Amino acid sequence: MTFAPLDRQSVSDQVFGRLRDAVLGGRYAAGDALPSERELATSFGVNRHAIREALRRLQQLGLVRVSQGGATRVQDWRATAGLDLAMALTQAGDVLPVPTLARDMMEMRVSIGADAARLCAQRGSGQARAAVIEAVEAYAAAVPDLAAMGAADLAVWRRIIEGCGNIAYLLAYNSLTAGDLAVGHVPPHLRAAELLDVAAHRRLATLIDSGDAAGAEAAARSLLTPPVPAALSGGGEAPPAPSERAERR
Repeated sequence: MTFAPLDRQSVSDQVFGRLRDAVLGGRYAAGDALPSERELATSFGVNRHAIREALRRLQQLGLVRVSQGGATRVQDWRATAGLDLAMALTQAGDVLPVPTLARDMMEMRVSIGADAARLCAQRGSGQARAAVIEAVEAYAAAVPDLAAMGAADLAVWRRIIEGCGNIAYLLAYNSLTAGDLAVGHVPPHLRAAELLDVAAHRRLATLIDSGDAAGAEAAARSLLTPPVPAALSGGGEAPPAPSERAERR
């Protein structure tokens, strides 16, 4: 198998992208050996340093296993990769092997958000709970600007996850709100029901502030769940007018 030569700009990035797409697109199956560094360097028309850097990044994502002095073998990413791969997958274009990735990530968001709300109500400090209330009011003040409300809504969930005291959830949140797959980058009309429901956000904040863990979990799950079917279908009906959904300050 040969690859077209590359231009000289961002060489290792281009090699990484081509090899990543070849692995994810099925040109190499799990257990297959990639061509040697020498063969890849010749095929791409680059030096071996760029190849090594690209292979190192592939290994960090769990796509290959690089053996010292041996072959570089493709791994089954479903068994070896982590959340970082989900971020990289969004850049893989038409070779994406997971058409439901956007839905899957938003379902993960529901699970993390609901449990974080429970934990924030259960063990969040008074200062953390007050920060949630403040963030919700800042979000409410952004009505009816969906873009501004979307950004403010992310701040609300950051305060909730910070208040829950779970660093693993916080790191996952950072991944879920970064890059092309970021929840904040989902077209606003797919999240209109959630974003325009100011009353539900205020109710969630009140439950957290009162220490009602079960109530906060249920409220968070109810608030976050509606976008999942819309994200799966890639569309949805036009959002209702803000005056029909939003509770103004």
